Amino acid sequence: MRSSNPVFSRRGFSRDNGYAGFNAAPQAGAPAAGANPYAQGTAANPYATNPYAQQDTQYGAPQAPARSGAMTIDDVVTRTAMTLGTVVLTAALSWALLPVDEANLGTSYGIAIGAALVAFVFAMIQSFKRKPSPATILAYAAFEGVFLGVISSAVSTYISPGTVMQAVMGTMCVFAGVLIAYKMRWIRVTRRFYGFVMAAAMGFVLLMMVNLLFSVFGGGDGLGFRSGGLGILFGVIGIILGACFLALDFKQVEDGVNYGAPREESWLAAFGLTLTLVWIYLEMLRLLSILNGDD
Repeated sequence: MRSSNPVFSRRGFSRDNGYAGFNAAPQAGAPAAGANPYAQGTAANPYATNPYAQQDTQYGAPQAPARSGAMTIDDVVTRTAMTLGTVVLTAALSWALLPVDEANLGTSYGIAIGAALVAFVFAMIQSFKRKPSPATILAYAAFEGVFLGVISSAVSTYISPGTVMQAVMGTMCVFAGVLIAYKMRWIRVTRRFYGFVMAAAMGFVLLMMVNLLFSVFGGGDGLGFRSGGLGILFGVIGIILGACFLALDFKQVEDGVNYGAPREESWLAAFGLTLTLVWIYLEMLRLLSILNGDD
């Protein structure tokens, strides 16, 4: 399936390797979305008589035969660890090397904002590329880590030293909770679920952009969506949306493995999971900053 996360435009796994995107319209003469092209009895399919293609009767998802060079869960775990490890490493370095005391706060903030913009550019480049680029994904992770390191250091210095660790633990708990719920099939990722999450996410981001514009030109917190009671409410909504993004990402990984997506596209899964975890961490950090700042 084609998943969703904060950039909203990340591509699904490639169709020409036997895996069709979740929300892609079927083409003329092509199997319907969700159908396994390795189990179709069509003349155009050289695998039409494959005796190893099986149907998952419990969930209705056909299983593709294991193929050399196909993506596995281990591939996704390894690439995700590399991408997240890059984020953590550069975040730790920026925390240590870019102080946020009064003498250096402006400089550190400027570098952090610049790094965030560069990370956004790399994220958009990967989102529009036909195939995953490990260099682009790792570059995104490196610059995103610089931004997160400075922001986290500022929160730890000026709000509460324990807020950052709370946000990290909260992000890990959300990840574990959604993974368990997905594996237990308490969460069902369907087209309706995908459409609801996309609509809610776009509305949320547009509202935050309007709030940002009001804060830039009007001063203060704009419309007040990031402070007080409204800030707490929208922080919770942001974390819930992040959890929904995780469910979509898990579905994308599961379908990619089942349908035999090429191994290189495990980088795409790692990219999506990293984007989503960064989203959840930032929303968690913002929410806890409001709560701890009111103490």
